[in-house]
Amino acid sequence: MRVEVEDLVLRYGDVTALDRLSFTLEGEKIHGLLGRNGSGKTSLLSVLAAFRRQSAGTVRIGGRPVFENGAVTRDVSLIRDAGETVDLGTAEDALYFAEWLRPRWDAGYARSLMDLFGLRPKMSVKAMSKGQRSAMGVVVGLAGRAPLTMFDESYLGMDAPSRRAFYDALLADYLAHPRTIIMSTHLIQEFGPLFEDVLIIDQGRLVAHEDSETLLSRGTEVIGPAAHVEAFTTGLTVLDQRRLGPTSSAMVYGELDEAQRAKAAAAGLELGPVGMQELFIHLTGGSR
Repeated sequence: MRVEVEDLVLRYGDVTALDRLSFTLEGEKIHGLLGRNGSGKTSLLSVLAAFRRQSAGTVRIGGRPVFENGAVTRDVSLIRDAGETVDLGTAEDALYFAEWLRPRWDAGYARSLMDLFGLRPKMSVKAMSKGQRSAMGVVVGLAGRAPLTMFDESYLGMDAPSRRAFYDALLADYLAHPRTIIMSTHLIQEFGPLFEDVLIIDQGRLVAHEDSETLLSRGTEVIGPAAHVEAFTTGLTVLDQRRLGPTSSAMVYGELDEAQRAKAAAAGLELGPVGMQELFIHLTGGSR
């Protein structure tokens, strides 16, 4: 399901949470939504799910406006960090409610996910631990198979083995039942390999939007004698530079062409990839 956003603005009183965002997300891909705390990620997902109405701009899901459009919102699922469940009743009640809302609900798959995460049908949702509530939200999100499924840090309460189980389950079910998935996360190193496309926002504005391969190709680590690194990086966009004795490393942004790579080799410099997390940190302003 294609997502189209144009000049999107969202204000809370005098605070502008989203500032003229424009982008298009192609359907049947896993998109990563990255941003620092307070960057506007949750606000953006809330607008896409029609939980909030935008202050200005347009939002279209599958070519149609989403706000107050039941024909669209039934195909959109947002699983938030507290888990998309009801506070009253049991896990079984939560699944019944989800099945009522989601026309593509797979009850058999939901039961298998419950077993995977060790959730019992008669467990009280209100009495669940944070990790169990996170797992319950993941069950609802995956088994609903909504054409647009969004996870907003919904797995933060899960321990590392449970997150890995979620990672594997999501990828396997996405391959079997392709749909548009948006994942907002701070766990970039852990979930980054899933992303086919990456959207980075900072302070409500769009910083970068590219497919993962292109984004990663724009970052290069240059390592070698300090004087040679300094000479090579002159005129390039240097995101970070460190020195240890006579050796220096610099992180440059911008894809290097063949002539530049040949120049680096001639100078005895080592060129290496830069991880998505490192690129994200520097593209959003480094430490604060």
